[in-house]
Amino acid sequence: MAEYYLEFEKPVKGIDKQILELETGDDPNANRAKIEELKKKRDKELEKIYSSMSRWQKVQLARHPKRPYSLDYIHSMAPDFIELHGDRYFSDDSAMIGGLGSIDGQSVMFIGQQKGRNTNENIYRNFGMMRPEGYRKALRLMKLAEKFNIPVVSLIDTPGAYPGIGAEERGQGEAIAKNLMEMARLKVPILAIVIGEGASGGAMGIGVCDKMLMLENTWFSVISPEGCASILWRDASLAPKAADAMKVTPNDLLEMGICDEVIKEPLGGAHRNPKETAAILKSIIIKYLKELLTIDPDAFLENRIKRYDQMGVFNEPS
Repeated sequence: MAEYYLEFEKPVKGIDKQILELETGDDPNANRAKIEELKKKRDKELEKIYSSMSRWQKVQLARHPKRPYSLDYIHSMAPDFIELHGDRYFSDDSAMIGGLGSIDGQSVMFIGQQKGRNTNENIYRNFGMMRPEGYRKALRLMKLAEKFNIPVVSLIDTPGAYPGIGAEERGQGEAIAKNLMEMARLKVPILAIVIGEGASGGAMGIGVCDKMLMLENTWFSVISPEGCASILWRDASLAPKAADAMKVTPNDLLEMGICDEVIKEPLGGAHRNPKETAAILKSIIIKYLKELLTIDPDAFLENRIKRYDQMGVFNEPS
């Protein structure tokens, strides 16, 4: 049960509170009927809220502080996960995690952006904003996966690449560009999944793929809605208008041919039932890896060229 409520989630806050009070009371069994009644009432309210969400509300939900992050999913799907560290050039970037684990007996190289749960963790994780060493670590791990013929699963959740002076001095743009080039010709399957925010080159630096999937309540765009609003209208408060203009939601990207599948989340979003969300994600990953592992390694480059060539194509009216 979520302890934090976004503005549009507040209609269920009182119901959740009543359920919690009854479940933690002296005799919860005596209140079982009332609890079930309240849960049905809550589910109806959640269905009402989530059936008519705006694009901006989905952006807010993707940033929910209780939403599962990369390590939450990885540890749930692959309990044998071993994290690997360092880019072998400068340092270890804590905003980028990666390592080896297995799903149903299939070895997988996981890479992903990691945010923190509190102020100290967010400072340590740099709010999920990768520095050049993070992209270089990701590339090192992907090349390691290629060496041992292991598929790559990339979990995307970032507000963007870190824009600090140090990152620029160490070659932020070059690191992202090199990843784009090297991922395009990697001879193993790459499955990219947006689990939260997917902003700008920060997301694309680990986002070149054979299949791109998005959890239902996520977003993906060249810039954040606030950034877009600040540039176009010099007013970040117009972010909801920008989100509509940019069409940032999974269904928008599915329609544009950028996203291959929208993964449905449990009622109320991933933050209300992380375990079920992880189980859903695991089954989807297994399904796509079975398909991608049948592809000839020498065909990946050509397939990716075709994939990205098809994006952004439009017809002009005569």
